[in-house]
Amino acid sequence: METKSKKAVKLFKSGYNCAQSVFCAFCEDVNIDFETGLKLSSSFGGGMGRLREVCGAVSAMFMVAGLKYGHTEPDDDNKKQSHYELIQKLAEKFEEKHKTIICREILGLPAGKDSPIPSKRNKNYYETRPCEKCIADAAQIIEDVIF
Repeated sequence: METKSKKAVKLFKSGYNCAQSVFCAFCEDVNIDFETGLKLSSSFGGGMGRLREVCGAVSAMFMVAGLKYGHTEPDDDNKKQSHYELIQKLAEKFEEKHKTIICREILGLPAGKDSPIPSKRNKNYYETRPCEKCIADAAQIIEDVIF
């Protein structure tokens, strides 16, 4: 059986962005069809539309957590607190491995948004970016903490 981490990396290597790759590795687990999962998570790649803010793999962890344990009652402060504690725990686990949850910091880029033009996926792209490791780690964190 393929691990979620390997599935996420396989999705990434087939051209999906970091958020799509992590989120869609868990679509079946959160009762979301694959196409809807791709659309829902598509905006979060490149640190949210290449703004280079929160890493897409991290955003995907949070989306999976929300679908699994998110709160729905606006006045349920205990449920909100419990959920936010989970989100902070996920972020902390990712930071333990990557020192930050910010895309530009992971990639070593200067402050500010990036061009909206996606980088071409080629051998050099995959060999020079830490994204594959981030994706694998995010999927593993979800498996360890949520499932």
